[in-house]
Amino acid sequence: MSPLLRRLLSPAPTASVQRDTVRLRIGDAEIDILRVRDPRARRIKLSVDERGARLTLPLRASLQTGDRFLEDHRGWLAKQLLHFQSDRMPPALVPGQPGLLPLRGELLPLRWQEARYAKLEIDAEGACVHWPVRATPATLRRVLREFYEAQTRADVGQWLPRYLPGLPRAPTRIRLKVMSSQWGSLAPDGSMALDLALVLGRPAAFEYVLVHELCHLLQANHSAAFWHEVEQRFPAWREQRDYFHDEGRRLKAMLRQLL
Repeated sequence: MSPLLRRLLSPAPTASVQRDTVRLRIGDAEIDILRVRDPRARRIKLSVDERGARLTLPLRASLQTGDRFLEDHRGWLAKQLLHFQSDRMPPALVPGQPGLLPLRGELLPLRWQEARYAKLEIDAEGACVHWPVRATPATLRRVLREFYEAQTRADVGQWLPRYLPGLPRAPTRIRLKVMSSQWGSLAPDGSMALDLALVLGRPAAFEYVLVHELCHLLQANHSAAFWHEVEQRFPAWREQRDYFHDEGRRLKAMLRQLL
C-alpha cells in the first residue's frame, strides 16, 4: 500500500471529551453544573438526573454560547432540580441533629451519640451514629458507606443460598458499587456487581435484582429463555421492575446525597 493510500485509509484522530464545572446561582443557592465538551455531540443539551445537572456542548459551540443557554433555561433547570430534591427526599444528615436514615424502604429515626470511634448501628429506637468530637463530613461519608455495605452483604448472604442449587456455579465475586444507571451486572468471569442503592429500597426489589443477575449465569442475554429462568425463580419480577421505574431515580439520588 502506498504512503498516500495508507494515510487516506487510516482513521482520523478523535478529540477527547473535556469536562469541567460551571457554577450557576438559582434563587438563594449556587449549584455546580458538569460541563462536557463532547466531539460526538451534535447540539447543546442540558439534562438533570440523580447525579446533578449536566451541560453537553459540541466542539463547535463556544463557552459563551453554553453560558447563554444556561441563562435561557434557568427556569427549567430550577424546576428539574426541585423535582429531584422534593419532599420525597429525606433532609440531608447534619451531625448532632436528629434525622432520618433510609434503609430497606423505610426511614429510620437517626440520633447522635458522642463516642470515641465513629460507627453507625441499628437498635430498638432506630439508628444511632456514634460520633467523635473531631469527626468530619468525610468521616460521616465513610461511616455511612461502611454501614450500607454491611447491610447489603447481610441481605445477599440471606438470599443467595436459596438460589445457588439451581445454578451451574456461584458468582466468583460480588462487588458493591455506586452505579449511575444500572442496578447490577455480571461480568464474563462470573463476578457480579450490585448497586449500593439497592439496600435503600424495598427488599423484594433488591432480591429481584440479585435473581436477575444470577440468571445470567444460565443465559448471558435477555432472551425469552433468560426471562423464563427469572420467572421460575421469582414470579413477581414484573412488579419489582415497575418499582424501579417509579422509585429508582429517587433511590439513587438518596444514596448520592448520603455519600
